Amino acid sequence: MPERTASMTAHQKAVEQIRDSYAAIPEDSAPRLAKATTNLFRFRTPAKTATLSARDLDQVIHVDPVTMTAEVQGMTTYENLVDATLPYGLMPYVVPQLKTITLGGAVTGLGIESTSFKDGLPHESVEELEILTGEGRIVVARADNEHADLFHAFPNSYGTLGYALRIRIKLARVKPYVKLTHIRFSDADKCMLAMQEICESREHDGEQVDFVDGTFFAPDELYITVGSFSERAPYTSDYTGMRIYYQSIRSRVRDWLTVRDYLWRWDTDWFWCSRAFGVQQPLVRSLLPRRYLRSDVYRKLVGLDQRYGVTARIDRWRNNPVHESVIQDVEVPIERGAEFLEVFHDKVGMTPVWMCPLKATGQWALYPLEPGRLYVNFGFWGMVPLPRGQYDGYYNRLIERAVHSLDGHKSLYSTSFYEREEFWRLYNGDAYWPVKRAYDPGGRLLDLYDKCVRGR
Repeated sequence: MPERTASMTAHQKAVEQIRDSYAAIPEDSAPRLAKATTNLFRFRTPAKTATLSARDLDQVIHVDPVTMTAEVQGMTTYENLVDATLPYGLMPYVVPQLKTITLGGAVTGLGIESTSFKDGLPHESVEELEILTGEGRIVVARADNEHADLFHAFPNSYGTLGYALRIRIKLARVKPYVKLTHIRFSDADKCMLAMQEICESREHDGEQVDFVDGTFFAPDELYITVGSFSERAPYTSDYTGMRIYYQSIRSRVRDWLTVRDYLWRWDTDWFWCSRAFGVQQPLVRSLLPRRYLRSDVYRKLVGLDQRYGVTARIDRWRNNPVHESVIQDVEVPIERGAEFLEVFHDKVGMTPVWMCPLKATGQWALYPLEPGRLYVNFGFWGMVPLPRGQYDGYYNRLIERAVHSLDGHKSLYSTSFYEREEFWRLYNGDAYWPVKRAYDPGGRLLDLYDKCVRGR
């Protein structure tokens, strides 16, 4: 196809440019990929680095409705990919909840959404990866070729083995609308049991379920939200303006959204975290253009606050207690989910909490979830006042201990406090290091511990 040929030609030029730029970086400078947006919450210590521009690696190369696949560049956002696939009645199997998460970021990190109870994690629908390795080579990795070790170790490697330049991903068929049902529970154990039953049967009230997630507001107020594709809808709600999606969960049992609005239902208010910027106040919201109601805008504001310490200065001026940033996603086996919620509410007390069931469909080296076992991702994001005499990291360490005592795992996009030996035991250093030595023998890229725990 001429269009695909032209796109691949442009892609090859971009690959040559980034490879030459990588080769030109001095050996004593750690390479770092420059991205227009980020969803990481590991604020790094300033260091001597050299950046690689990824501005020419952010396009959808081709969507093939016959094979139901898409070829995309590594820095392509899911927002752009979804806009390219929906006209064909297709979408990625798992679409992470924020618009500016990139394909490369979701594959080398981790992503999740309400289809994960049946379709796993984003990387599990990837067929092929073109990667710029730490050694400076360009390799094409698949599950069945000579770079299969890199293909299986790439998820959760966070750019420490290389950078994804091109990704071929499988697509799923969609219908135009999603019918939502919000089911309330007053007991966490019953909520987890019901979620497990829905996920295993893939049905609710005799109807096929295509999406499952949930929200914890209080120990006696939890909701499971099930979604089903539909060809028609009696109406559709709009949560991109004055109305706020997460608040609707508490006030209505049934709802309808277009498939695109469903996929991005959390993005407008960054789940519920837009509260911190006052934009859930009706007056503020009415004055703010819709184009600013986006997760990437809020993330930039957090970055500026982190850089200039505005909130910390205000807290000192007001004599407020010191706060700790608690921004984490953790996976806990569903049968231990109620235990985690009890510990979290008692010790941390942050609400709401997102609950998203997932089941890994395969074995992935660096994030050792048991294939076929149902877990629940608990997501919580905010600031918590520290108890008198405690220091930053108190809550995050507490959460780490609780998660692993319940046979769970923690995502590495945010702060971590593990000791080195513990970290490599939890994240399978035995599998990581042979691949690291094979594709980055000179150690030009940071290793996973230095990047994700030490924050270098």
